[in-house]
Amino acid sequence: MAAESACPAPMKATSNGVFQGDNPLDYALPLAILQICLVVLLTRLLAFVLRPLRQPRVIAEIVGGILLGPSALGRNKDFLKAVFPSRSLTVLDTLANLGLLFFLFLVGLEMDPKSIRRAGKKALSIALGGISLPFALGIGTSFALRATVSKGVDQAPFLIFMGVAFSITAFPVLARILAELKLLTTDVGRMAMSAAAVNDVAAWILLALAVALSGSGRSPLVSLWVLLCGCGFLMGCVFIVTPIFKWMEKRCPDGEPVKELYVCVTLSIVLLSGFVTDSIGIHALFGAFITGVLVPKEGPFAGALVEKVEDLVSGLFLPLYFVSSGLKTNITTIQGLQSWGFLVLVIVTACFGKIVGTVAMSLACRIPFKEALALGFLMNTKGLVELIVLNIGKDRKVLNDQTFAIMVLMAVFTTFITTPLVMAVYKPNQKTSKVAYKHRTIKRKDPNLELRIFACFHTASNVPTMINLIEASRGTEKKEGLCVYAMHLMELSERSSAILMVHKARKNGVPFWNKGKRSDCDQVVVAFEAFRQLSRVFIRPMTAISAMHGMHEDICSSAERKRAAMIILPFHKHQRFDGVLETTRSEFRWVNKRVLEHASCSVGILVDRGLGGSTHVAASNVSSVITVLFFGGNDDQEALAYGARMAEHPGISLNVVRFLPSSEISGEIEADTNDAESTGESADEIFLAEVKQKFKNLEAFKYEERGIKNTSETVDVLGEFNKCHLFLVGRMPVSRAAAMLKVKSDCPELGPVGSLLISPDFSTSASVLVVQQYVGPTPSSPLIPDKVAVIESPEHDTESG
Repeated sequence: MAAESACPAPMKATSNGVFQGDNPLDYALPLAILQICLVVLLTRLLAFVLRPLRQPRVIAEIVGGILLGPSALGRNKDFLKAVFPSRSLTVLDTLANLGLLFFLFLVGLEMDPKSIRRAGKKALSIALGGISLPFALGIGTSFALRATVSKGVDQAPFLIFMGVAFSITAFPVLARILAELKLLTTDVGRMAMSAAAVNDVAAWILLALAVALSGSGRSPLVSLWVLLCGCGFLMGCVFIVTPIFKWMEKRCPDGEPVKELYVCVTLSIVLLSGFVTDSIGIHALFGAFITGVLVPKEGPFAGALVEKVEDLVSGLFLPLYFVSSGLKTNITTIQGLQSWGFLVLVIVTACFGKIVGTVAMSLACRIPFKEALALGFLMNTKGLVELIVLNIGKDRKVLNDQTFAIMVLMAVFTTFITTPLVMAVYKPNQKTSKVAYKHRTIKRKDPNLELRIFACFHTASNVPTMINLIEASRGTEKKEGLCVYAMHLMELSERSSAILMVHKARKNGVPFWNKGKRSDCDQVVVAFEAFRQLSRVFIRPMTAISAMHGMHEDICSSAERKRAAMIILPFHKHQRFDGVLETTRSEFRWVNKRVLEHASCSVGILVDRGLGGSTHVAASNVSSVITVLFFGGNDDQEALAYGARMAEHPGISLNVVRFLPSSEISGEIEADTNDAESTGESADEIFLAEVKQKFKNLEAFKYEERGIKNTSETVDVLGEFNKCHLFLVGRMPVSRAAAMLKVKSDCPELGPVGSLLISPDFSTSASVLVVQQYVGPTPSSPLIPDKVAVIESPEHDTESG
């Protein structure tokens, strides 16, 4: 009876409410809800605090778990008893491991066995160097720990657990750091990702061995049976589960939702695999991970699974695993000079083994020293997988409290120092473009030279208008041609599937969209490829995958490296069916503003109202009217230069409308005209004369001048041309007529004329291209990075020009 009374009573699921005298914290469900909310709130707050330090979110999650544990807030026994009572830990651990089970399934989805098989000898060698030396040093350190702070543990599993903990590289965390530093598509980033993938697989195999050896069975035959059954399970999955996945994937056509039955069957297989591997004696996580690896990566099936599982698991359940781990981490057990000395020893040994092993093998592969050192620091990244290894070791009684706390602090420290160390030794962002180029504008002395346009788009809906604009920009056969770089702007979010997106797009430099026609990106690039084959325009599809706050750097640096004369950006608003422009995402407006400030060539912002309709118009069927609104100044000259090129297309008519102050007020403002304005107007006259002379015999070219007194008269003139298909305007017109425009707008990036054309008071179905001419570097412009997270098709690209 005494033994029974000592055991805590099991918790009921739900309470009757506070009004009936029940404390919700005494019941499992409301307590679990409170625990989840507390963990999510704390980890998100820490992630926000650590964001300026460019730390991955896993650091905030591990630290948050430790803070809630006995090391910090948990030192208050009342808090620990109220929020994390001992009788609630079973429910907490069950939810945490269930979330971890599905997260490891997602990690398996990220890993493509084909890419591991394609990993070159360099990546394999670097992975081998990054595993073998730290593994050996981990075993060496384990002897010292076992003789002091870890007395009494089984030797064989302890040695292997320590070796695995030292040699692990956290693949998802590494990918996040590379993306944050814009190194994903550099040589260092590609090599690190390939080596980390190999390292991850090796670590899982070694961990399975360690788990098998750590069983409570006294006979060595038990561990052998566990390993043999684990191999049998793997073979069974390959020959039974894989065909099931392939059968379901074939029945998931592109563009249609994946059947709920297929998702349910897959998630059930994940749970069943976890049950089998747990019954074998390995761990339920291995079954989930293997199931994720075996899911076909091509087609919409894998993406649908990610969409169904990721947000709930990563956002709510996975943070519980970090608090579950934090409740086991008691830093106060590290007491005395000896224990702190062992903490330093473990950190130094782990870093030394990983960095030196990777650097030595990289140098043997003839990689430059700085890049080899950066690889060493990157491969030293720990994270969730490290925490999984340590928790399994703790649950299996292989690691005691003190050793567990030492290893957790080592994982936090090594991951924390990765970003600053890589930034210190490897600085591609500080390199400027090595080769200068002249033609950074469309207006140039020799208009027959090749024109390079850098066209950006957010979604597939931007593509038809962009292609029709490119078609209009082709010019005549006499010119050297048109080269277009079509960049798909994709946001790198905190979701792990964003890294999956990067892996798919990267494929060691070969974009996934050229291998099939299944996804949205495939359709986009197929559209550009079809246009390239039908026309003589060279088009290279590219993808920029980066966080919103750094997307403008990707655009500007890529345009400079490709020697573009103009960057074309989609406006952050799109047209609804009723003709009203509504905001797509306000963040894209910020990106456009930053590009206007930092671009090293001309920039155009395209307000899309369906130029040419929703499909590509063939060259022979093009029949468009383009109107250039000319007030004066560099931007207006650039817009006119672009319009003049478009006028060479046989299917395009060009109207040039020059705005002048009316004769009634021209005398009044004559006295206010300064020398700079006179010089500008003189340049306008010269350029207009050149354009009129060029097209004097062309019936499709019309030029007229209109006198205006105020904004109202300007709107009336614009209304006469509202039936055209495209307006070309300068962003910041400079002239006496422009000075009379008084326009209030919430979109200053479009300038006064562009704002008039998109205002609700002006009725038109014409698209608008607002142009800003590049006039030279400004002192405030920072150095533009040379290497960014940009993926482009592998076709030949000439860099001349």
